[in-house]
Amino acid sequence: MTTSHYHDVLIIGGGAAGLSLALRLADHASVAIIMKAPERNGSTYYAQGGISSVVTTQDSFKSHIADTLQAGAGLCDPETVKFTIKHGPENIHWLEQLGVPFSKESLNSGKRKLHLTREGGHSQRRVIHAADATGKALSDTLYNHARHHRSIHFFPNHMAVDLITTAKQGLNAVGDNQCIGAYVLNKKNGHVETFQARDVVLATGGASKVYLYTSNPDGSTGDGIAMAWRAGCRVSNMEFNQFHPTCLYHPEAYSFLISEALRGEGGHLLLADGSRFMQRFDERGELAPRDIVARAIDHEMKRLGVACVYLDISHRPAAFIISHFPTIYARCLELGFDITKEPIPVVPAAHYTCGGVVTNLQGQTDINGLYTIGEASHTGLHGANRLASNSLLECLVFAESASLDIIEKLKTPTRKSKIVPWDESRVTDSDEEVVVSHNWDELRRFMWDYVGIVRTNKRLERAMRRIQLLQHEINEYYSNFRINGDLIELRNLALVAELIVRCAMERKESRGLHFSLDYAPADENSIAKNTVLTPQSPSPENQNPSISTIKTTR
Repeated sequence: MTTSHYHDVLIIGGGAAGLSLALRLADHASVAIIMKAPERNGSTYYAQGGISSVVTTQDSFKSHIADTLQAGAGLCDPETVKFTIKHGPENIHWLEQLGVPFSKESLNSGKRKLHLTREGGHSQRRVIHAADATGKALSDTLYNHARHHRSIHFFPNHMAVDLITTAKQGLNAVGDNQCIGAYVLNKKNGHVETFQARDVVLATGGASKVYLYTSNPDGSTGDGIAMAWRAGCRVSNMEFNQFHPTCLYHPEAYSFLISEALRGEGGHLLLADGSRFMQRFDERGELAPRDIVARAIDHEMKRLGVACVYLDISHRPAAFIISHFPTIYARCLELGFDITKEPIPVVPAAHYTCGGVVTNLQGQTDINGLYTIGEASHTGLHGANRLASNSLLECLVFAESASLDIIEKLKTPTRKSKIVPWDESRVTDSDEEVVVSHNWDELRRFMWDYVGIVRTNKRLERAMRRIQLLQHEINEYYSNFRINGDLIELRNLALVAELIVRCAMERKESRGLHFSLDYAPADENSIAKNTVLTPQSPSPENQNPSISTIKTTR
């Protein structure tokens, strides 16, 4: 017998977007939060830099908007950018009221104000932070408030398998699709449970784990994007994968990020001989946007045949370094690097998915009752490249706007739908789980080699051939054996890899994070267009739909 749950709102994901939304809804609705890990985790928890917002009279909305548009390389939606940035200050104030321990500095009057740092692409100091562990401070605060609210119910060690829609259940006419819940794997007992809700929110993060090297040690497996696609939602701009320029190069710390704030506070990028190189690529040097810095590092590594470059902030006072970057200092020291005295070996790593599920300003997707917020969404804020520290800002602003929309909808009565339970009667335990681990490794390696920082048409074609072979094996495995977390993630990653490659194939130019040796960089006269992919309509009562053929419009 399938275990069933009912809540007003089901939130899949427990990062900044999901927790913020839950707290804003909790006085109005019963909320369930699905989390893959035993406790809170994910990209938010590991974020170091901060949250960008205009909070001083020296700064302005106009300046922040201009910086965001410039970083986005012509593909940001201006209205979305304005909406997000203008709602930033109120969200920072909300976090302060919740008690997020942001770093502050003393004024001559004896009062204290928020300490602001500057990161690549920003023309002003506007990044609010908690030393160099902003994500942890934010996550801890939101989680501690949420776990004490009687209307918020956490389900750790649970993993969403697929969304439940009326179209899949055969309950409505074509074109009137409604999301009414999700099938969720209880990782403790291995059984799939049914979660029903009036509204479902995907806050699952991005898909950077599709690459071999990533700054995100947990999650980021594209679960929300893949589920939304299978349910019938459009996705957009999946070709724009941001590679963070500076992850620590060390066999024991492939996922450890070296915050952009280190460069914002004067860190220099160096070659092995101690020479700086960024000025040869951009007049802003180390403070150029991430796509430019990552490509410059990639170029120098390939030109010289070296495994890494170096980031040096040792010219700043030791006390300053330790107080501003305590997490980075401590972790590097554990691994044998004293950043107050020597440079840090760094390499680029997959970091952020700028595309995602198409939404409006309230986080609504193409399916009624289904919202997507945070990194899994495509709102139009980031364009072809995300401006540093705009990611957490997007999580907060769209959690707020989605909450207002959901609260208004909750005023209208609705009836529960009858849901077809998950059927495990025709599957068996697998005796070939090694196939999953092999396919996982193969997928991430060829995506890194063929669909990485620099691409070509031939590399994309090779990647697509391999993806299609893997998908055949994965779908056969999924249909015949009892599912587990690794299989679910592999299935989602293979689908997301396909979406990334198809988007990349459609873009006949180099723009922002998509850099192809076969196409010239877009210039100011180029027509900027989003790549939008539209899935086939889901089949009624088909809980294991095959990967749809993609119809592309631009």
